[in-house]
Parts: sequence; structure tokens; C-alpha cells
Amino acid sequence: MANLRDLKKDIDYVCGQVVIDCLIYVQTAEKPDIDKAQEIVNEALILDSELRKRANHPDGKDNPKMVKAHYKGIAKDLVEKCNSMYDRLNALA
Repeated sequence: MANLRDLKKDIDYVCGQVVIDCLIYVQTAEKPDIDKAQEIVNEALILDSELRKRANHPDGKDNPKMVKAHYKGIAKDLVEKCNSMYDRLNALA
């Protein structure tokens, strides 16, 4: 991670891609499960706001190691939770 701005952009991009892919699924599938797709979209939007809040308020501002670990944890959560959302979306398709 180069800086906080890049982390925030990554959060927005990845969560936005989940939302876009859910919308594409709803538009292109023959019989889409709109309710489950909407749940994934809602989860992605909540994750986006939650991770941005965490990024704006790091733990232990005085200790650089704690701050670095905090931001690594945010990035790890982003990847894990978005992967689980994509797994659920793949199950729908």
C-alpha cells in the first residue's frame, strides 16, 4: 500500500465492481434471483462505508507499526469479504 488515498480508491473500486457485476447478472440472467443479488449489493455498499470509516480512523496513531498493521487488516478484509460476495454471486449464476 503506497498511501491512504490509494487504499480508499481500492476500496471504492473493488466494492463498486461487486455492485456492477451484480447488476450485470440481474440484466443478463434468464431467471435472476433479484433478492439475493440485492443482498450482495447492499453488503458491498455497507462494506465500502465500513472500510472507509476504518481507514479514516486508524488505531494507535503514534505507533507506525500499529498503523501499518491496521491498514493491512483493512486490505485483507476487503479481499476476503469481496471474494465471499463473488462466490455467492457465482453460485447464483
